[in-house]
Amino acid sequence: MIKVAPSLLAADYLKIGEDIRRVAEAGADWLHFDVMDGSFVPNISFGPEMCRRAATCGLPVDAHLMVVHPERHIETFAEAGAKIITVHAEAATHLHRLLQQIRGCGCLAGVAMNPATSPECLRYVLGDFDLALVMTVNPGFGGQKLIPACIDKVRAVRGMLDEAGLRDVFVEVDGGVNTQTAPLLTAAGADMLVAGSALYGAEDVKAFIRAVKGN
Repeated sequence: MIKVAPSLLAADYLKIGEDIRRVAEAGADWLHFDVMDGSFVPNISFGPEMCRRAATCGLPVDAHLMVVHPERHIETFAEAGAKIITVHAEAATHLHRLLQQIRGCGCLAGVAMNPATSPECLRYVLGDFDLALVMTVNPGFGGQKLIPACIDKVRAVRGMLDEAGLRDVFVEVDGGVNTQTAPLLTAAGADMLVAGSALYGAEDVKAFIRAVKGN
């Protein structure tokens, strides 16, 4: 079953609480919470206090740590209510240790990969994570178009997981998700789609979520 996670980065910051409630009522499954530090990516976004407030909406919060030294922030976001914490393979000096740290906080553990990063970075941590996040745009900015070559990467990640018997691990996609690209991504094996600008800009958010899920 396909799940949809609205990206809070694309919400209206002047009425962010209302936007969170709107997507929750429209059938969203998770809330994607982008944490940017201005170093790993150019922009700065949300901190733990915003995560704490977002977590009261009832949707599981997936804290996507686009930061250097992610080990310094895992416990903080777990304590702030994140149920899923995703770290970038490119920012991890000791990825296996990071994933153990996340699970030790009682959260699902995710590994994110930038567009130019090979899925082989997952090979030796198979079984240690619950989610593989394929970035289909370069992280740090909303509203970008999906990089077509990344669709094959989604297929490669799903194939690797299936070969290892890890069919319960989510393959999440973040970047350029809309009603046109969603069927291509789900056909390639994605089962968790992060939608930002296209979702919040939709005239009917509920209809958009249903379309992306293929309903």
